[in-house]
Amino acid sequence: MRYMRTLIKDAYIVTQDPSREIIQGDILVEDGLILKVGKVYDSADREIDASGDIVIPGLINTHCHVSMAILKGIVDDLPFDRFLERVFQVDERRTEKDILAGARQGCVEMLRSGTTTFVDLYYAQDIIARAVEEMGIRGILGWAVLDPEFTTQSGTPMDNCKRFHQSHRGSSRVVPAVGLQGVYVCSTETFLDAREYALANDLLLTFHLSETRKEVSDCKRKEGKRPADYLDGIGFLNDHCLAAHSAWLTMNEVRQLADAGTKVSSCPVSNMKLATGGVAPIPEMLQNDVTVSIGTDGSTTNNSLDMFGEMKTLALLQKSSRWDPAVLPAQKVLDLATIDAAHAVRMGDSIGSIEVGKRADMVILDGAAANLRPLRPDNIVSNLVYSSCGLNVKTVLCDGVVVMEDRQLVSVDEEEVLNTAEEAARELLG
Repeated sequence: MRYMRTLIKDAYIVTQDPSREIIQGDILVEDGLILKVGKVYDSADREIDASGDIVIPGLINTHCHVSMAILKGIVDDLPFDRFLERVFQVDERRTEKDILAGARQGCVEMLRSGTTTFVDLYYAQDIIARAVEEMGIRGILGWAVLDPEFTTQSGTPMDNCKRFHQSHRGSSRVVPAVGLQGVYVCSTETFLDAREYALANDLLLTFHLSETRKEVSDCKRKEGKRPADYLDGIGFLNDHCLAAHSAWLTMNEVRQLADAGTKVSSCPVSNMKLATGGVAPIPEMLQNDVTVSIGTDGSTTNNSLDMFGEMKTLALLQKSSRWDPAVLPAQKVLDLATIDAAHAVRMGDSIGSIEVGKRADMVILDGAAANLRPLRPDNIVSNLVYSSCGLNVKTVLCDGVVVMEDRQLVSVDEEEVLNTAEEAARELLG
């Protein structure tokens, strides 16, 4: 990889630094790092004129299943049991070709809508890693771990996860993780084996938690406890954990997550679309110092990987359900998709804000777009959360490399990616 010295000129910079400062100025990038923020007079290999535009940290999608992008629209408007039945039927037929095609399409969609880092939970992460490296995005890839009797994987899922980590550790763009499916297919032994390996190798542990009421009731029948109570009771919860969904939690469970240092990825659109009920108790999580972030989930449960839409939906759901328009302000919602998300994936020292010394993951939005006007420093954050969409994204840098410029992907032939994905979908779905 060849890094260029890049200068972004004359932008509104939403730094997301500890003071949440918004400045009008320049950003100098060198060797993948942010070198200067403010007025910059240095020369550069590439200069990007961002006059009147908005620069934000790259968005971080903390829960998705990227290769399911080609399954979009196949299980819409179905009850949850029929939804699962159909998805499992298709999943059993998936091949390396369509998993790669789906992952490439999903990465394109995320880059185009300003996401530079995502957390994935799926099997075949070695295939998904190829798409990540090709697209130039950063993927924290959790190999799906579950009890052997429930899997369609060849071999033992935990052994597959270990092999993936050992073959990809040390990569700047592919970050191996451990991805547990959930309490419904993972025994105590599986949870604790995964925990031991993740802690020994300093890996993120991501898993589905309390997504549905049925999950909670089934766990109570099987283990005598609610899912978070059960995981706390077996000593599984810890500060490497990132729990997706977390919609059906009691206050006691929220406090257990807080005490363990477990982070949360809220997926409002997915839960609303599936009508699984439950609204994640985010205000109570924040009051108890639980780090909260946002995930889109997969394209079968959301249909979109656009984090701007996810931010707005999360904010409105919380306000509406609490009858309180002030319960989750725009600034905090933006935090959940940037700096708080960076802490959730244990990368808060390197991504999530525009500060000197951090990795240069940045997104330039079109400040002249009608939906972002009028544009003033005092309304930029509100516009980002309540008015913007992925189509506003003009240019994206990940790890200091320009991967999209003036709405054109640099690293890949987008038409070829999408045509290949279309063909793979036809072959898979018939």
